Amino acid sequence: MKGLPEERAVQLAQYMIETGATVRQTAARFGISKSTVHKDITTRLRQLNRPLYDRVQDVLRKNKSERHIRGGMATREKYRAAKAE
Repeated sequence: MKGLPEERAVQLAQYMIETGATVRQTAARFGISKSTVHKDITTRLRQLNRPLYDRVQDVLRKNKSERHIRGGMATREKYRAAKAE
């Protein structure tokens, strides 16, 4: 994803708010690293657009609170697949 980091930060935040995507999903969608996504939506966005920053932080908090559930589901699927072989 080319372009100015400021524009990228806004695009990433809008995508995360619209879809509820995680940092990992957002990074994969835009073809950039998780570190870049995190830096853009925490550091850069906070300085650029505080209301948008606050909204994306809500998404991050929600995703973090559900992280253990997604991990458990992934483990369950891993063992189901292994058992089916």
